[in-house]
Amino acid sequence: MNDDTGAYVALTRLQATYADVVTRRAWAELEPLFVPDAPIRIDTVTRPVVDVVGADGLGAFVAPAVERFEFFEFVILNTVVDVHDDGAASGRLYMVEVRQERATGEWSNAFGLYEDDYLVHDGRWRFARRRYRSMARRIGTDPASVFT
Repeated sequence: MNDDTGAYVALTRLQATYADVVTRRAWAELEPLFVPDAPIRIDTVTRPVVDVVGADGLGAFVAPAVERFEFFEFVILNTVVDVHDDGAASGRLYMVEVRQERATGEWSNAFGLYEDDYLVHDGRWRFARRRYRSMARRIGTDPASVFT
């Protein structure tokens, strides 16, 4: 039986660090969280799927997308991590973005799911592949749009 407690702690720290970096919009701090050529797929459902590579590609995509928000916070709702016998790991991270439009003051929430693969690279757990998909979005007082 594989004792995965240390890996689990390291991986949940990685996820929390990602949430912190995105909340603070500290894009330069994304680099040590990813293997250099990590493929990242972003499916917001209401726009075409975007594929980027590595931390730089992700930062270049996300930075302008969140610039319009005066307030932005990335909140982890739940996470599941599975450490494999081969030394890799995979997991799911459920999250919500809490945000306020700079121009209008309108509040919104975006709920989503990350499906991740992780590897140890240079002695640390990192994201090896990320797949994000929006699950629901609520703007103002309107009912949420829920995506199947």
